[in-house]
Amino acid sequence: MKRDRVDLNLLIALDALIAERNVTRAAARLGIGQPAMSASLARLRRVFGDPLLVRSGRSFSLTPLAQALAPSLDAVLADIENVLTTQPSFDPGADRRTFTVMGSDYVTFILLRRLIPALYGAAPGVTIRVQPLVRGFQQSLERGEADAVILPAEFDRSLRRFPHRRLFEDNFVGVVWAGNAEIGGSITAAEFSKVPHLATDQGQLGGLPETRLARLGVRRNIEITAQTFVMGPLLVRGTRLLTIVHRKVAQELAGAADARILELPFDLGTITQTLFWHPRTGNDPAHQWFRDQIAGLAAAI
Repeated sequence: MKRDRVDLNLLIALDALIAERNVTRAAARLGIGQPAMSASLARLRRVFGDPLLVRSGRSFSLTPLAQALAPSLDAVLADIENVLTTQPSFDPGADRRTFTVMGSDYVTFILLRRLIPALYGAAPGVTIRVQPLVRGFQQSLERGEADAVILPAEFDRSLRRFPHRRLFEDNFVGVVWAGNAEIGGSITAAEFSKVPHLATDQGQLGGLPETRLARLGVRRNIEITAQTFVMGPLLVRGTRLLTIVHRKVAQELAGAADARILELPFDLGTITQTLFWHPRTGNDPAHQWFRDQIAGLAAAI
């Protein structure tokens, strides 16, 4: 295929078609009419010599070629966007940029909520978008949908293929309501397995304490699950429940939650919150500045 045969807008159309697997939805995604998207699909079929999108019952499916094109297409479009947005220098006091960072509720509470006021006056043209850490975050980095991802380095060794920077460490503690008469100032291994627990269920993205307890052969008497670490100390108030949270969260919320912090009778190790980014943004001055702001705040925690 020759470059002079392809309008780059066709690649944008192809990206939408692959993502939506539907001409009408792809058109809506790009804000164009369905006839225009149908025309783009027809041109793409001629360029690639492949139908790309085929009807399968009441829906549409991607051909093997379209499936194979998807990863390369993501990278190409991200590179194009990087070329168009990269500046030889960056002045946070005058330039306008938007940065998207993905992190858990824990990262947002402990670190990112401090980032917004820190940049409010020093970088008035900078917009920060904080997005939850969801499955597929690595693809978000690859596609340029996220400028940075923050999560424990221990979560997945494959993350090390991305450039990264250690931010800070934390560990886990137990938290109970201060008025809990069944548990004193400490807790034994037997008591830990007997008392009712509030557990955090964030699927694959939030299972480090559970994984480590399982390795130790420790059983939990789970009565309630929640999808957030941060709310744990607040949710146990007025109950017999014990929850496991990060020490920094417990220290921040103990007073407001009327909670008592307990050292766990098991060593669940530490977690290393780490900043990951894509190599294509490594030398961009704006991205370097943004990463430095995050690292600077993390150093003060």
